[in-house]
This record gives sequence, structure tokens and C-alpha cells, in this order.
Amino acid sequence: MDFTESAEQQELRRAVGAISDKYGPAYYAERAVAHEPTSELWQDLADHGFIGINLPEQYGGGGAGMSELAIVCEESAAHGCPQLLLLVSSAISGELLTKYGTEQQRQEWLPRMATGTKVVFAITEPDAGSNSHRISTTAARTGSDYVLNGTKYYISGVDEAAALIVVARTGRDESTGAAQMSLFVVPADAPGLIKHPLPVGISLPEKQFTLHFDNVRLPADSLLGVEGEGFRQVFDGLNPERITGAAVCVGIGRFAIDRGAAYARTRSVWGSAIGGYQGISHPLAKAKIEVELAAMMTAKAAWLYENGMPAGEAANMAKYAAAEAAVAAADQTIQIHGGNGLSAEYGLLPQWGLARLLRIAPVSREMILNYVAQHSLRLPKSY
Repeated sequence: MDFTESAEQQELRRAVGAISDKYGPAYYAERAVAHEPTSELWQDLADHGFIGINLPEQYGGGGAGMSELAIVCEESAAHGCPQLLLLVSSAISGELLTKYGTEQQRQEWLPRMATGTKVVFAITEPDAGSNSHRISTTAARTGSDYVLNGTKYYISGVDEAAALIVVARTGRDESTGAAQMSLFVVPADAPGLIKHPLPVGISLPEKQFTLHFDNVRLPADSLLGVEGEGFRQVFDGLNPERITGAAVCVGIGRFAIDRGAAYARTRSVWGSAIGGYQGISHPLAKAKIEVELAAMMTAKAAWLYENGMPAGEAANMAKYAAAEAAVAAADQTIQIHGGNGLSAEYGLLPQWGLARLLRIAPVSREMILNYVAQHSLRLPKSY
């Protein structure tokens, strides 16, 4: 692979940065504290073709790859306006609909998603957590329909979405006893779908929800892909989520380091800029190195994915490295600012909060370490 970006990719960075700068970190921080979506920025990015940049051209998308979507994620974050729902709508739902959707489903959803409509993803449950095999939400066949029952937990952006892709049990493998999973496209206003906002302690524009599916009736053509193969299909969506999550973290890290360095160059307490002290400069230099290393792994993972090569290891490593680097960079920048680091005026806490969230989700650092230990090092499974 070649780490040299094309002229088109460099121009994409500039364009996304310019759009994000029209709104800026103060806009993002204000919306995050108020828990209100950054709808204007999202629509502006969509109007320029960047929200659907990875979707096929025949459905109104940009026809580009995961590398380009990662650039959109990174640059919007690097300019102070990270877009969490790019991980969910463009990366997971967009890729799943493109790969497994029927022609009718693609015609219905992909052109709308390319112009800004959000389709979110619902897999996590209160009693399942990272163990997707324990999902208890069911979709039972009733005549020509499916009936969906169960609960989902910590589902992002449902209030902004037109639809959800829901993971549900549709049976069990008779030979192994393992649950068989299937994917369904569920309209956000489907009768029987009950949404409860889930309060979180960090400031984010995107709200979280607990969802209850109470006999939600779905026509058979709501099935996405092949019944019973949803677990395999989900993993085709999770690698893009990890890659774009890593890209957002790289962007947050870049933003934090730039803010920290700018403050350290100008802040003077004892007659000279505090950036001249190694207690300030070395942690920032370390943060810079770690963010750049994470960016390289993110680029590798995106390249592997879009070239049809195994990307699981690289995607997980990129997500791990980028989240660790972003949290460290944001935390150090807050420390450099002293009391100002906690001031709403400087807008650093929402950036730290999102980075800290991405250290836990969409996959925790501990589960990534489990993955690498088991699959990369071939050590015994520990859980």
C-alpha cells in the first residue's frame, strides 16, 4: 500500500475542513452541551456529497472507498466538529445496505442517505453487552410478516433517523444450539417501537436511547440479506465502524494537540511561554507521535477493507490506538489549559467526552485486546 494521498484526497481534506470551519468548535460545543444535533453541518456535508461519499454512484453516492469516508470523519473532527453518526449511518448502515440490500432496499434508502437521511444501527442490549450471541430481541415469522420483540440499549441518534437496521434472533442452529441472527430495516416511526432517551453524563450532540420493540410488525421485504446469516453480515459492518471510529479519534487528537500547542506558545506565567518547559512540551510531543501512528494504522485498515483484504486485525488495532491517543491528547490539552481547560469558553470537555466514549464503544479496548490475543497471537480464548 502507498501512504501518499492522491490530489483528490488532499482536496477532499481541504473541502471538508473548510465546511467544518464555517461552523467551528464553538458551534459544536454549544450543541454538545445542549444535547442538540449538529444538523446544519451534517446537511452541508451531505449537500457537498461527503456524507454518502462511500455509497455507490448509481444510488447517488460518491462511489469512493473507506479511505475517503475516513478522511471525512477525520477532517470534520480535526476542525472541532466530530460527527459520531458517520460511524453508524454512513459506515455501518451504508455498507450493509450496499452489500446485502435488495435492489428495492437500495433504491429506497441509499439515495436518501447520500443526501443526508440517517439510518442508524441497533445491536446492543442491556443483558448482552459485547456478547452478541446473547441477543434476546427476536423476530418471529407470522404469515408473510415478521414480528419484532425485545429491547435495545445505547442506540445513537434514533431521534434523527428515518430508519434503523436492527439485529434480532430468528432461530437456532440445530447442530450447535447457537442463535441465528438476522438483520431488518425498521422505519423509525414503526408502530410498537417505543423510544426512551437515555441520559448520559458527557456532552454530546447525539442522544442515546433505550428502545422497546412491542410486536413491531414488519413486511417480509424488511429482511436485510439472508435470514439466519445476520451475525456474519454484522461483522462486515463492524470493520467500517471501527475504521471510521478510529478516524474520528485521530481527528479529535489532532484538534486537541493543535489547541494545546497554540495555548502553550502564547500562555505566559513566569515571563516566557509555558511551551518552553519540557513538562509541557514533551507530553504534547508524545501525543503528536501517538496520533500520527494511529493515523497510519487507520489508513492501513481502510486500504485493506476497500481492497477486499482481511481487515479485522488492522481495524481493531486502529480503533484501539486512535482512541487511546485521542483521550491522552485531549486530557493533556485540558491539563495545559489549567482551569481554562474546564471552561465552556474553550470547548475542550465535549471533545474529551467523545474521545472517552470511543474508548469504550463501539468496541471496548478490553475486547480489542482479547481479539488480538486470540486471533493475532493465537493465545487461548480468555472469556
